[in-house]
Amino acid sequence: MTTEPQHFKILLVPEHVEDRGDASVEDSAVRSAVVEATGETGSSGYPRYAGDGIVADIDPSTRTVEAVLVDGAELDYGLNATVAS
Repeated sequence: MTTEPQHFKILLVPEHVEDRGDASVEDSAVRSAVVEATGETGSSGYPRYAGDGIVADIDPSTRTVEAVLVDGAELDYGLNATVAS
């Protein structure tokens, strides 16, 4: 029996957004997606999640995005993928 989460919300946030003032990370995101567990393990060795054009390998214990594809391509320079809290 696994206790891994079945879904996460991923946010794509520009790197240059350092001081958001009162804005949350979610407000600063240029794109978001809810990804569901696929039951597969990604090439990074972490569980794979997919949805809304995003495929991500996520470490469920640290909630870190270890690998990500957006619409089938690598993440654009200047963007970070993060799991919403």
